[in-house]
Amino acid sequence: MSDQFKIFISQLKETNTLLNTLTDFEKVERNVNKIAIKLNQLNYLIGKENLHLAIKELYVENPKTFDVLGILLAVRDSSNKKVLDKNLNPKLLTDYFASYEGVCEYIDHTGLSDIFRSKKISNLVDYVFGVEVGLDTNARKNRGGTVMEQTVAKLFDDADIFYKRDIYSSEFPEIESLGEDLKQFDFVIKTKKKTYLIETNYYNSGGSKLNEVARSYSDIAVKINKYPNYEFVWITDGKGWLSAKNKLEEAFSIIPSVYNLANLNSFIQKIKEEGVVLF
Repeated sequence: MSDQFKIFISQLKETNTLLNTLTDFEKVERNVNKIAIKLNQLNYLIGKENLHLAIKELYVENPKTFDVLGILLAVRDSSNKKVLDKNLNPKLLTDYFASYEGVCEYIDHTGLSDIFRSKKISNLVDYVFGVEVGLDTNARKNRGGTVMEQTVAKLFDDADIFYKRDIYSSEFPEIESLGEDLKQFDFVIKTKKKTYLIETNYYNSGGSKLNEVARSYSDIAVKINKYPNYEFVWITDGKGWLSAKNKLEEAFSIIPSVYNLANLNSFIQKIKEEGVVLF
């Protein structure tokens, strides 16, 4: 293991989570607003002692109201969720919502009937807002890469560096070695010396995907770097790489420009010295 790679590994950050990325409240609000009318209609059931009668009244008025019952159990897409019915046969949740009797069975057997009768919930819109916040926490790991892009973009912005984002390889037809495969780069920066095609990612946890990413980027770098006017740059971080350290080291030896958040400033300084240009 080279000293340079040892330093790189030691610099990997435990997290790239920012306070403003813990929950996507705009998405939560959008999801709630889509079904707010039906949730308000379901509020009619709260506090009703004769719950089945109230369900029947509401079902006669608007049977589609009950289409949103799944989210009350934190199931966003009921059309793909199956459970075992009383005969232990697989049944879609949406099948329960197709009849008054089915709705009653669903509400009784899930425990929602007690929740409605006891008034433990006073407003289903507020309740589902909380459910959506909880569901959104499951999406945090998928935001890691997006947060990394935002962080890198901010560093470029702070350094007053012009860049373009999400540029496809078809914009550079002279790089024939990439073949017919359409590749999208997170950032592209052009200087007076060369054009840098940049990929960014962040991994909190390990897995086989990391080996594939390292192998793929090593292959792409060789294909791009053979053209003197272009260079592939990989900005990556995260303790997840500790589980794929050997593969990362191999990529590190193949790709001349691999950076993490700790040493990215050296790349920024380099391109500023070369002179960033508009394109």
